[in-house]
Amino acid sequence: MFVIAQLSDLHVNGTHHNRARIEAAFGYINSRADGIDALLVTGDLTDHASPDEMLEARKLITSPLPTLITIGNHDARPSFNTVFRPEVEPTSPVNEALTIGDVTLLSVDSSLPGERRGFLDDETLAWLDAQLATAADRVVIAFHHPPVTLGMPMMDSIMQSSPERLGAVVDAHPKIVALVCGHAHSGAVTTFRGRPLCLAPGVSSTLNLPFEGSGVINRGQPAGVAFHLIDDDGRVITHFRAIPD
Repeated sequence: MFVIAQLSDLHVNGTHHNRARIEAAFGYINSRADGIDALLVTGDLTDHASPDEMLEARKLITSPLPTLITIGNHDARPSFNTVFRPEVEPTSPVNEALTIGDVTLLSVDSSLPGERRGFLDDETLAWLDAQLATAADRVVIAFHHPPVTLGMPMMDSIMQSSPERLGAVVDAHPKIVALVCGHAHSGAVTTFRGRPLCLAPGVSSTLNLPFEGSGVINRGQPAGVAFHLIDDDGRVITHFRAIPD
């Protein structure tokens, strides 16, 4: 059984509230690292993409696990790359690959500079297609913006644009066993092009469904983590855990 932990939507903003929740989430995962194979952090690391927030995120995102990190609409490529990947051009898309045994993890940058909605640009799609051509037998793709609606009106208005572009890549590569993302601050499971699409809960907060109240942001719910298990047949099982701070 291959086990992936996923955290999303940390929203580092200098407050004790968010910092405590982030520390609790990483503490929960790191204390169980012996049973986990990899960690994915799927964007909105910061609240305003400032250099100070990104430096704090760099200090808080710490784990003994092999880790892939991508960014969301609250982040910015220059501040992320300057802090996390100083060897690359500041405006480069945050696309990275990690292979462990017969599983390849691919994190791709769905952020669209200056906008809240997501988009996979030509450079990212070409990179993804090339990686898939040489990937291991089982592949999980991670990004920030979901490519489908979720029954959450506000988030559905800023989902991944032109999802058919990603869909064409998924259709061409049967090795993909699941896709995972964040953005919605709500643990959820659906499908995309016949593959599982799993969303991690938010660390900083939860976003309400329309029938849960008039407010959009719910800070009373605890931080959450998703655990994705891949069995020997390539079947994906996702479990969610709430993490009190």
